Parts: sequence; structure tokens; C-alpha cells
Amino acid sequence: MKIVLASGSPRRRELLSLITENFAVCPADADESLRDGAPLADEVVRLSRLKAEAAMQSHPDAVCIGSDTMVTIDHLPLGKPKDRADAADMLRRLRGRTHEVLTGLAVLSPDGGAQTLCTRTEVTFRDFSEEELEEYLATGEPLDKAGAYGIQGHGALLIEGICGDYYSVMGLPVAPLGVMLRKLNAVR
Repeated sequence: MKIVLASGSPRRRELLSLITENFAVCPADADESLRDGAPLADEVVRLSRLKAEAAMQSHPDAVCIGSDTMVTIDHLPLGKPKDRADAADMLRRLRGRTHEVLTGLAVLSPDGGAQTLCTRTEVTFRDFSEEELEEYLATGEPLDKAGAYGIQGHGALLIEGICGDYYSVMGLPVAPLGVMLRKLNAVR
């Protein structure tokens, strides 16, 4: 069965390849605006489904996978920073605290079936110094990451611990996705 990942993220491609090498990539063109007042966990699932549905438009015979990851603190989303100063503000806000990473997942099948879920992972940052913050900002890594950090990159140096699914923080909950694809007989 054909599998399509509705994402251009190299991290998501890498993670899906842990399950199967047999998939195509179709970056989704979906409006990722959040609805005012909607629960953030519902929003990541909704956005994941929108991405999968966008891929399904051009691949109606495939199993389409959509995913969306959001960093939240104090029940507020932290998206990708606008610039270096915004990234520094986000990282200072996370410093020495525990925040939540929500990852939505949607798997749509050609017969109209849909499986969705939301994972929640707590990430605790160390109380890192301003020097460490500047060193991390100098890597450029924070500028294209939700919450201004990548757990799989240099951002790992800022993290004290996690409670939950590491791969969800990277952007794709591997084990639950594997179960979903097996239920569809899309992978062995």
C-alpha cells in the first residue's frame, strides 16, 4: 500500500524511515492558523488532519500521514521564532522550567478511514546561563524550530529531562504511528 508523508520536514522523514523506507513525501499546503479559544491538543490534531487531507487530494489511493507539533508553556503556544531576539525570548521563558510539547497525528486511508491522536510530552530545561543561551543562538538552530529549540540537535544541551515520547518532541510519534500503519496493513 502506498504511504505519503504530508510534510517536508527532514526530521519527520527520518522518523518515518524507522517504520518503513517505502513512502513518498508531499509537503502539505494547509492553513496552520489556530482557532481562538480552541484547546491546543485539539488544534494539533485538527492541523495534522488538514495536512493529511491536503496530501490525500493529490494521492487519493494512498495512506496519508499528517503531523503537527506545538511547544506550549503556561497553556500558550510557542511557534517558530520570528528572529533571533524572539528565539532568545522564548528560550528565556523556557529556561529552568517544564513545558509541554503536543504532537498531533492523523493517518487517513483511501477507504475514508481516519485515525488520529495527540501525544503530550513534558520537557524540562536546565537553568542555563546567558552565555549558553548565546552559544545556542549562534548555531542558528533555534530559528526554524517551534519553541526555538531542537531536542535532537544542539538544543539537547539545554534539556534536563523529558517525561513522555522523545520522538513526538522531534515531530512524529513513531510507536503509535507504527501501530496505526500495521492496523491498515500498510507496513509489516
